[in-house]
Amino acid sequence: MTDARAIDTVYRQDSRRVFATLVRLLGDFDRAEEALQDAFRAALEQWPETGVPANPVAWLVSTGRFKAIDRLRRERRFVALDAIEEPAAPPPDDDDEHGVLHDDRLRLIFTCCHPGLGDAARTALTLREVCGLTTEAIARAFLQPAPTVAQRIVRAKHKIRAAGIPYEVPAAAELPARLASVLRVIYLVFNEGYSASAGEHHLRADLTDEAIRLARLLVELLPEAEVVGLLALMLLHASRQGARTDAQGDLVPLEAQDRTRWRSGQIDEGLRLVERALALPRWGSYALQAAIAAVHVEAPSHEETDWAQITGLYEVLWRVEPSPVVELNRAVAIAMRDGPATGLALVDALLARGELATYHLAHAARADLCRRSGCVQEAMAAYRTALTLTPQAPERRYLERRLREMEAAVTG
Repeated sequence: MTDARAIDTVYRQDSRRVFATLVRLLGDFDRAEEALQDAFRAALEQWPETGVPANPVAWLVSTGRFKAIDRLRRERRFVALDAIEEPAAPPPDDDDEHGVLHDDRLRLIFTCCHPGLGDAARTALTLREVCGLTTEAIARAFLQPAPTVAQRIVRAKHKIRAAGIPYEVPAAAELPARLASVLRVIYLVFNEGYSASAGEHHLRADLTDEAIRLARLLVELLPEAEVVGLLALMLLHASRQGARTDAQGDLVPLEAQDRTRWRSGQIDEGLRLVERALALPRWGSYALQAAIAAVHVEAPSHEETDWAQITGLYEVLWRVEPSPVVELNRAVAIAMRDGPATGLALVDALLARGELATYHLAHAARADLCRRSGCVQEAMAAYRTALTLTPQAPERRYLERRLREMEAAVTG
């Protein structure tokens, strides 16, 4: 491998690891980014003559730190030097993943996903600093102007500095609450891409891959049950991604999907991870949702789905994390097990409480249950209500198609 290719490989594989350690050593995101670029610039100049170091990551960390110190001296900011933590000794060449660099990557994730930041800020900051996506790429993925995303990232960094948000892995007592924030950000990234992957904005589907990559990193660094469960859940959902749309880009419901188009490799890995997550202590909602997804993908056909098992899993999920959305999903599962009339009564009672009055999927579920129960006029009214609340174009087209089918049946 040439030195240029070696440098490119190190950059792609390890630049965010180097960056994470530089953030700890220099105490500032922007300063660490400058140091990272200075270190790779030095590598481009020196490695063709001296060869690639035995431990290129440690070399880049050390070089970046000293470049930053030189920069600070030139700026006559000597006071800041006193605040810079001395770097730990570089880890042995064969133990990088279990040494200081391992911890720094985890610190960076928890810093970017601190609950003191808003969801949008945490998501943008994580994609920029942990994943290394450019501001422009993040903006394209979320269909937002690049200046808006850039300002959000800048404000998040400022809040981290101003609020003194620590660059550290939380103590054991704080870990469950803080880990929930990290997992929420990763799942938000995944869903942003997954929900759009059926539509016109195919670039956003790249977010599903990025979320899975983030979850793999977190499993490697912190193999807790819910971390493993989230990775399993995303893999099982992603395995069906290619079958979720037809040639025109319209949604294909689960019962109509061509299961031969599901990705068997992701299914196999997801199923193994579900078993692993449920064998660990302190599993929760992500592991349970993954178990539900596993039952779906294991069924040879929609008609052979074990709805009794899915209903039981939703019962447990509702006890672990009670929410109206979980109740809605449980009602749909009961309808599949016991018949649409039973499920419709549960959905109607849930809508009467008002918590899901503006949730389009609740009205879409009611429309489907009315259709299956033979209540044509009620189904058509529910489809129309769902359409007024549905933001995604692919979902709108699916609901419009269902509504046209029912109108044609009535008039025909």
